[in-house]
Amino acid sequence: VQLVESGGGLVQAGGSLRLSCAASGVIFRLNTMGWYRQGPGKQRELVARISSGGITNYADSVKGRFTISRDNAKKTMYLQMNSLKFEDTAVYYCNADGVTTSGATWLAWGQGTQVTVSS
Repeated sequence: VQLVESGGGLVQAGGSLRLSCAASGVIFRLNTMGWYRQGPGKQRELVARISSGGITNYADSVKGRFTISRDNAKKTMYLQMNSLKFEDTAVYYCNADGVTTSGATWLAWGQGTQVTVSS
């Protein structure tokens, strides 16, 4: 199973970006998907996650600014980031778990995409 992120880049404070995470491979079921980030000199932290049924959770620091969503048919998750702040600068990682077509459980991480917010 592979997760591939896209959509990162450089944006001015107050701007917006939309990240995507596409899952591929022998996926029978895709369970919870999530976005994590790791800023310079910081530990990786949860940004937002969404269950297969669409239940969402957000870090307090992004509530009201970021929106997580998913398209189960496309096996793709999105993160709409608005009102970006300098402190949102980080490498953003996609995470997901599920079951393969042979019945094995899996947990995967994407390679990360850089988001840089200029002040």
